[in-house]
Amino acid sequence: MRMEYSINGELMKVKSSSGLKSAGKRRSSSSKRVVRKVKKLQKLIPGGKGMNADRLFVHTANYIMHLKLQVDVLQALSHVYPS
Repeated sequence: MRMEYSINGELMKVKSSSGLKSAGKRRSSSSKRVVRKVKKLQKLIPGGKGMNADRLFVHTANYIMHLKLQVDVLQALSHVYPS
């Protein structure tokens, strides 16, 4: 089945409605993947459980910077106090 419609004066053609359904399924499965990954991230980041995605991403970035700072300090100390 071929469908035609116009968006802003530009003619668009769709071969079949099954193409639209599969695009919706892809979006649905990618949404589920994102939700799973956010849940995994919530478990990895201290204090992340129950946090919404926006706050979680900011908190994650801060946590990564904090960890990098700790590594930098420990590396500097290892140069000051070699074993």
